[in-house]
Amino acid sequence: MTDTPVFLRSKVIVEPLVDRFYAWLHTVAPIQAAMNLAYLQVPMLESYVQSPQVHIAASDNPALRGGYFVNIGAERSAEVAELLETIKRERADMLRLAAAVAEAQELLRANATGFDLTPLYPKLPPELGGLVELAYDTDNQASVRFIEPLAYASEAYVESRQSVQLSLEPGTERPFILSTPRLPGPDVLELPIPFRHSGLEELFRARTTASTLGRLREALELDDAQAVQLGTLLSDRPSLSEDRHIEAGGRIRYFGHACLVLQTPEAAIVTDPFISADSSAGDRYTLDDLPDRIDLALITHGHQDHIVLETLLQLRGRVGAIVVPRPSRGNLEDPSMALMLRHMGFPVIEVDDFEEVPFPGGKVVATPFLGEHCDLDIRGKSTYWVELAGRTAYVGADSSGIDPQLYRHVRNHLGTAHYAFLGMECDGAPLTWLYQALLTKPVTRKMSKSRKLSGSNAEQAAAIMTELGANEAYVYAMGEESWLGHVMATTYNEDTYQLKQVDEFLTWCADHGIKAGHLFGQQEWRW
Repeated sequence: MTDTPVFLRSKVIVEPLVDRFYAWLHTVAPIQAAMNLAYLQVPMLESYVQSPQVHIAASDNPALRGGYFVNIGAERSAEVAELLETIKRERADMLRLAAAVAEAQELLRANATGFDLTPLYPKLPPELGGLVELAYDTDNQASVRFIEPLAYASEAYVESRQSVQLSLEPGTERPFILSTPRLPGPDVLELPIPFRHSGLEELFRARTTASTLGRLREALELDDAQAVQLGTLLSDRPSLSEDRHIEAGGRIRYFGHACLVLQTPEAAIVTDPFISADSSAGDRYTLDDLPDRIDLALITHGHQDHIVLETLLQLRGRVGAIVVPRPSRGNLEDPSMALMLRHMGFPVIEVDDFEEVPFPGGKVVATPFLGEHCDLDIRGKSTYWVELAGRTAYVGADSSGIDPQLYRHVRNHLGTAHYAFLGMECDGAPLTWLYQALLTKPVTRKMSKSRKLSGSNAEQAAAIMTELGANEAYVYAMGEESWLGHVMATTYNEDTYQLKQVDEFLTWCADHGIKAGHLFGQQEWRW
């Protein structure tokens, strides 16, 4: 049976993990990973071990959805305690690095008063030696700049933290990724390998190209028990959709959240790939509907719902390049997506505003992304202008309309788009929800709530359309799809402010003769 042609089953999901927590940019990039481990994940595990029932009760409370509560039954609390002790023992260097970052920030707050910073270098913690530069901006505000490529080459980047879990789509919501570690289970195949491991590329290629159990076992370095478990994830036939390619013209398909697939017969582009594996649901496009070859994957920004490693890992080997925005080069809050992805084995193209990336029969232009990041100095964010088959699409992600003149500049530079895709999560989470671990100086609750991860409201979205002049406008679903709950943890009802704002914007579009819609599930445009 090890030589029989096999394919990876449609409903296989992958969860990339670091120290058993779901992997995303801030838990993989070395400096940010250390901060999240020390100031979020370890304290959260300690709190759970002390009072498991408090966490379980909070996890079951709909009003606390998306909170930092470990959703693991009390009968497994000993396993969580063991994980905590393992992290404290084996990641002691990372925990010291996080403390060193906090110490360096405090050193600057106390001593960087506009005078020469040279005397502060000998006072930096030894863990930061050679990894940082101290600098002022022109207002004499001092900061630490991290030399991130060196951090990846140092002991700060611990590949042994990485592992992968494979299982079948359960049809129920997985625990929230920012709070709940993934423990071993009888129906889960554990792969203690780094994300760059070539066996993963071989495995996910088996979605489109036949392999054998023997070949996959060798590629993934499996023992007998693991090979048996892998066999349950394989099928004797592929589950690919017959219409995943087109023979003429152009097509855009909405795969959910901020994920679009733009196609011609010659090329395919995917934006912020976050794609369901549950083809049995029948209400969405899934991994089965992806074209076999993808020229470019466009990433708009580094939030966990836009650079989604559980989908990206499955595209390695079938994507020409991942296009990512260029970050600030060293800000704590702005790690490099390019560095992370290259260390996972991806080909990467890093772009700045208005740089172009050609593909067969078309081109992508990076365009500015405004706001949405709690007013932090994050430059690793981009919207995109895609030209293909004689039409153009503006991929707006969560860019805000707080200064609509920006979009006038985009129109003057590039012309009028046929389609505009906009984010309207206009009452997003506060600053501390996603960035708490990076804040070495506490902020007040009032300050945190004033700075949110918000896209455009109705007025701002209307202003974008007025300046951009696009013919059609479509608002992304804002985490409303049920299969996104483990990442989004959003809850809406008919009275939710965000949905009312979407309705107000759609009414504005109708009044101004603009074809518009609120996306959900799946949708297709052809020409």
